[in-house]
Amino acid sequence: MSSSIRASASGMSIISEHTVHSRPVAGRQSLARRRWHRFKRNRRGYYSFLIFSCLFLLSLISEVLSNDVPFLVVYKSRPYFPLVIDYPETTFGGDFDTKTDYLDPFFLEEVQKTGGAVFFPPNRHSFNSINLNIDGPVPSPPTRENYLGTDDRGRDVLARLLYGFRLSVLFGFALTLVGTVVGIITGAVQGFFGGRTDLVFQRVIEIWGAMPELYLLIIFASIFQPSILLLLVLLSLFSWMGLSDYVRAEFLKGRNMEYVKAARALGVGNVTIMYRHLLPNGMTPVITFLPFRVSAAILALTSLDFLGLGVPPSTPSLGELLAQGKANIDAWWLSLSAFSVLIFTLILLIFVGEALRETFDPRKN
Repeated sequence: MSSSIRASASGMSIISEHTVHSRPVAGRQSLARRRWHRFKRNRRGYYSFLIFSCLFLLSLISEVLSNDVPFLVVYKSRPYFPLVIDYPETTFGGDFDTKTDYLDPFFLEEVQKTGGAVFFPPNRHSFNSINLNIDGPVPSPPTRENYLGTDDRGRDVLARLLYGFRLSVLFGFALTLVGTVVGIITGAVQGFFGGRTDLVFQRVIEIWGAMPELYLLIIFASIFQPSILLLLVLLSLFSWMGLSDYVRAEFLKGRNMEYVKAARALGVGNVTIMYRHLLPNGMTPVITFLPFRVSAAILALTSLDFLGLGVPPSTPSLGELLAQGKANIDAWWLSLSAFSVLIFTLILLIFVGEALRETFDPRKN
């Protein structure tokens, strides 16, 4: 009798233990599923997310879509892949051991003589290639060879838009990631420990936030050579402060909850409590602000490039095209194309951010 009672008790303990551990996982899965369906019901935000994702994925293969180097050359019945390997001119019957100019008529005729073929991307221009066959002054208007015209140096505008969009989005993602991580850490430390720690951090943030960011960028741009890494470091010094306030408020609200007190009573460490219990509940403002932070980072990079404080001159940039459009008022295609890409990108990100904000709003079913 006692053995059967012990067996049934052990079985009940196993069942209860399994139930306790499975309910939070199932609850999280169902909550995530409900939020995903709620996000999909917001048609404007959902389709904006799909369009932005497609555009970003296409920009990742910009070398295949817009390049002055073919992705496949068949010469003397042998395949060559110039996108991967740099071939000298002597490979295709030339006289010099230099990099092949694949738009040179001599190269194209030589390949045709051997019955070969050249497969170019849809747009036969890279972001730094100069069209030497333009009949007229630059910037030149849109033609069949340059679909969106050229800039003041004869470079294809469509190629620079494609590569510049990729650079802007990647920079926005990197700056958002760094600012989010630093903001979460500082806000979590302030909110969890409170007291003197919170007071000292708040005074430091007030002093640091009062520093003139633009003047610092001008000073560093005059001292160091402009680069993407330098811009990322300088902007990351200030990009975390806005998010840390929201994370701090969430941790201040949650540190006095019963489950946190119970975890402390059981001897759970502070880092574990912050990571496992408080951080998941404080991620709502972090996630809802992500698209807005990405759009702000893209706009910051474009503004700095427009002022001449951003990336090096040869780097494709939306801000540089806007500056060229300002310097060349008659070249309407420069300002119109760059402005359209920038505004369309920001609108998509804003719609995604609004959808996320409504998705994580606890007041809505």
